[in-house]
Amino acid sequence: MGKLKIEGKELRAIGYPQGPVISIAMNVMEKNYKHHTKEDAMEILKQVLAAPVEYMDDAVLALIAEQLIPKEPAEGAEVSLNQTGVRFNVFGAEHIEQGAMHQMYTAAKLPVAVAGALMPDAHSGYGLPIGGVLATENAVIPYGVGVDIGCRMCLSIFDIDPKELVQKESFYTRELHEATLFGSGAQFKQAENHEVMDSVAFSELPLLKNLHGRAWKQLGSSGSGNHFVEFGIVEIPEKDEVLGVEAGTYLGLLSHSGSRALGANIANHFTKIAKQKRRLPGEANNLAWLGMDEQEGIEYWMAMNLAGDYASACHHVIHDKIAKQLGRKPVKRVENHHNFAWKEQWEGKDVIVHRKGATPAGKNVLGIIPGSMTADGFIVKGKGEMAAVNSAAHGAGRLMSRTRAMQSITHNALKEELAKHGVKLLGGGLDEAPFAYKDIHTVMKSQQNLVDIVGKFIPKIVKMDGTAPKPWMKSKKDAEVSGE
Repeated sequence: MGKLKIEGKELRAIGYPQGPVISIAMNVMEKNYKHHTKEDAMEILKQVLAAPVEYMDDAVLALIAEQLIPKEPAEGAEVSLNQTGVRFNVFGAEHIEQGAMHQMYTAAKLPVAVAGALMPDAHSGYGLPIGGVLATENAVIPYGVGVDIGCRMCLSIFDIDPKELVQKESFYTRELHEATLFGSGAQFKQAENHEVMDSVAFSELPLLKNLHGRAWKQLGSSGSGNHFVEFGIVEIPEKDEVLGVEAGTYLGLLSHSGSRALGANIANHFTKIAKQKRRLPGEANNLAWLGMDEQEGIEYWMAMNLAGDYASACHHVIHDKIAKQLGRKPVKRVENHHNFAWKEQWEGKDVIVHRKGATPAGKNVLGIIPGSMTADGFIVKGKGEMAAVNSAAHGAGRLMSRTRAMQSITHNALKEELAKHGVKLLGGGLDEAPFAYKDIHTVMKSQQNLVDIVGKFIPKIVKMDGTAPKPWMKSKKDAEVSGE
């Protein structure tokens, strides 16, 4: 197959406007998709043209997408970065790419920055790096939280012999299929009932009011990308007074997903406003903030918390459905956000702590840090380490972008890896193969001063988005918008 060659007239023929976007699109596609057919390449370009905002987090296609989004007239004052940034600690620096380090250095120079930290699973994101933690004074940064607001983990521990996962594999497989929906844009025909949908925030903010109907139909769905619902084995080596579960081996249900279209729309809406109010230098443009004493900041805070509650409700709907089918109540449920902002205290000062792909790890705070579809996950208890701004990693962290993973990992290699670990995969793709992630044990070793491990989760039946990978699928390298 020859190298891809696209002409400007072909782009204009499918609707691309005359301007810089033509040459940028040609260069991006010919460089990054040179082994694709022209038909596939043009389909990708049509997808980006139809919905450019959905590709703003793509590691490659964002270059094209940003040219297609209308530029808003500058309204706010120009804001300069500080010459030197606030000091931040880096955990597992030898395993973190330079792009993420550079993004953190930029964030640390914001005038509102107070403290920061970079977790060992960190990699480049959009605005604040994934694995980045930033405390600010009287300011909230929409892209310091990310697009998938409230993306979180939830683990239900059942007093059931995990041997059932083999003995009754078809039963547990069926329950995963029936408990939720995967795929970008997935909606239920019959909406679930949950008190979160009665929140007054939906009626107080016009943006949220318009999103209410779709959010209701997506309640309990799981999205795509790195989101999953899986059964596995929970091992508790000894009883921990905070976890409160007796030592033993249990059956576990673990889920990972966020706030779906609701969170994505909130993030994009308020980021647009923040950029209008504060014009930052190019490399810091996506770190524009809203003051907590400004109407827009107050509205974002309300919307963000609603998205967090909604994400939590999605998990609870899934777990409650399965618990009902199992005929058991969990002996313990452990859960945590890892894309969110919290009001906390830092050295006696009220601050807003943004954790974008980072797990809250205050003293004795429980959390879940997953590995990959074949790697162990861990139940952890925070040590309250101030050097890490009371935070820890949120997972293994990506080693490869989705595009690179799909180009370099074979289906046979994935099949062999699943068999090696005795994992049954329902859906999923090469972009989520274990090889695309860092070694979770290395990550945990790099943060042994941040958390104590009080339990382990070993995946056995894993359900992910089953959509067949296409050349134009969003790479979403930072996994911020896996749900939409």
